Amino acid sequence: MRYGPAILAFMLALVTPTFALGQQGMPVDKGELTHQQKLDRLFSELKRSQNEKVATRIASRIGQEWAASGSASVDLMMQWAGKALEERKFDVALDFLDQVVAMRPDYAEGWNRRATVHFMMQNFAKSMADIEQTLELEPRHFGAISGMAQIFMAGGNKQLAFNAYQRVLEIYPMMRNAQNEVVTLSEELEGEAI
Repeated sequence: MRYGPAILAFMLALVTPTFALGQQGMPVDKGELTHQQKLDRLFSELKRSQNEKVATRIASRIGQEWAASGSASVDLMMQWAGKALEERKFDVALDFLDQVVAMRPDYAEGWNRRATVHFMMQNFAKSMADIEQTLELEPRHFGAISGMAQIFMAGGNKQLAFNAYQRVLEIYPMMRNAQNEVVTLSEELEGEAI
């Protein structure tokens, strides 16, 4: 079978990775998805998933993408902060996370983790400020929105908590906790309206 030059070039283009120069002049394989493209695809899958276990796996993969800082130093500080948090050494965790957000202010997960530490310390205003920064960088951060809902609940604002959980479900429809909270809050809000 003979192929003309145009068809041969087309077929080679299909199987040969194309490269472009990345941010630092290094070749980048255009066949691989960027971080943002991976997230977009995963969020699309998460929204369409009707199986809770599959959705949980997709959410976990999203969490892995969020955790990828692109910096070995930041990754190490995030690990140290996580260990300090497990040991309930909140001040130590905050020290590491303060450094993370100073080094990488565009890294949403650094802000989100710091929001979590503030929440655990019941510093709700500081937690909310970090959640807002997280959502400015990644508006689909369902973990941060869930944290916001919990802060609203702690403050006794059921309507805002209900709205936040509904927002979570728009992004992650199979999140069981958010589903349960929406049902509970809906019933409570209806009871209060009577």
